[in-house]
Amino acid sequence: MACEWYEYTLGEIASFTYGRMPASNTLAVGAYPTFSGYKYQYKYPEFNCEKGDVIVVARGVGGTGDVKIVRERCYLTNLSIKISLDSKKADNLYVYYNYLNSGLRHLDSGSAQSQITINDLSREPITLPPLPEQKAIAAVLGALDDKIELNRRMNATLEAMARALFQSWFVDFDPVRAKLDNRQPIGLDKATADLFPATFQEAGGLHIPKGWTIESVGEVVDCMGGGTPSTAEPKYWEGGTHHWTTPKDFSSLQAPILLDTDRKLTDAGIAKISSGLLPAGTLLLSSRAPVGYLAIAAMPVAINQGFIAMKCNERASNCFMLNWCQANMAEIESRATGTTFAEISKQNFRPIAVVLPPKEIMAAFTAKVAPLYAQITANLHQSRTLATLRDTMLPKLLSGELQTTVTP
Repeated sequence: MACEWYEYTLGEIASFTYGRMPASNTLAVGAYPTFSGYKYQYKYPEFNCEKGDVIVVARGVGGTGDVKIVRERCYLTNLSIKISLDSKKADNLYVYYNYLNSGLRHLDSGSAQSQITINDLSREPITLPPLPEQKAIAAVLGALDDKIELNRRMNATLEAMARALFQSWFVDFDPVRAKLDNRQPIGLDKATADLFPATFQEAGGLHIPKGWTIESVGEVVDCMGGGTPSTAEPKYWEGGTHHWTTPKDFSSLQAPILLDTDRKLTDAGIAKISSGLLPAGTLLLSSRAPVGYLAIAAMPVAINQGFIAMKCNERASNCFMLNWCQANMAEIESRATGTTFAEISKQNFRPIAVVLPPKEIMAAFTAKVAPLYAQITANLHQSRTLATLRDTMLPKLLSGELQTTVTP
C-alpha cells in the first residue's frame, strides 16, 4: 500500500444511537421518509437523521446488517442504528462504501427475531487508510453514484412529463375543453391543436370527445400469457440466451423499462411457452404476486404465468397503454380475484373499456412521449454501466490495490 492503513474497531471511531418510534400522536401515514420501510408525516416535523449519516439496519425481516447512507433528512425508527463517526478518523461516505457489498449481516444473531446490537457493532473491526485517502476514494465512488442518482431523478421527471401529457389529453380532455371555450390549447402548436374536436359526445354512458370511441382492451391490443418450462429439464435453461421474466424482476425497477432478466431460456425452453419470445416494445403487466407491476420490454422477452403481455400497435401504442394502465390501476386491481393471492386473468382484463382517440392524435401523443421513454432507457443503460464500474473499482480501492492521486 502506498500509505499506512490503521486497524480499529467501530467502537474506537464511532458512537451509536438506536432509532426510536415517534409518538403515535405526532404521525400519520404520509410524506416524510424513514428507515422503517414506511413513510410518516409529522404534525410537528421532527428528524433524527441528516443527509450523509451512516445507518445499519438492526432489526426486522430481511436486510438486517445492510449499511446505508442517508440521502435526505429523515426519521430513524427503532429498526436501525445510526453510526456517528469521529470525523478526525473516518469519513462517512468511505465507511458506507466499505460495507456496501458485504454489509454487517454476519453480526445477525440468527434468532427468531433477527437483530444486531450496539455491542455487536462496537466490536466490529475495520481497516482505514489516512483520512485524505478515505475522502479521495469516497469522492471517486461518490461521483459515480451521484450520476446514477441524477439519472434516477431525471427519469422520474421524464416519466412525470409523460403521465402529465396523458392526463391532460386523455383523462381531463384539456385541448377539447379549451377549444369548446374558444381558447387556444396550452402548449400545443396549431397543427396538433387542430387534431382535437371542439365538442363532446355521449358514448357508453361516458362524456368523451366527439369522434372518439370506447373499445375493450382485448379489441385494441393482443393480450397474451406465459409459462414456466420445467426447471427439472436442463435443456430448457442451461446455456440459455433468451430473456425470461417473472414479477420478481420488476420489484427493483426504478422506471417502467425492463432491460434484463434474472434467468434465460434456451431455444427448447422458448418452444415450451405458447406465447414464445415476445418482441421488444411489448408492455408487461404483472397479473399476480403482485398485480400491477408495469414495464415496457427493451428487448425480446418470454414471460412466466404471472403476466399479461400486451402487444401494442398504431391504434394504441405501448406508451399510451402504459399510461392508461397506470391511470386505471384501481379498475384493474378491482377485477382481480383469488383467495390465496389476488390475480387478474386475461378473461377479466380484456373487457376493460378504453377511450380511444383517432389514430392521428394517438400518433401525435406517441411522437411526443416516445423520446421521453427513449431517454429513460438510455439513462438506465448508463446507470447500469456506472454501477458495474463502481462495483469493479470498489474492492480494489478499498484494498489499496487501486490508488488515488492522494499521496501519504
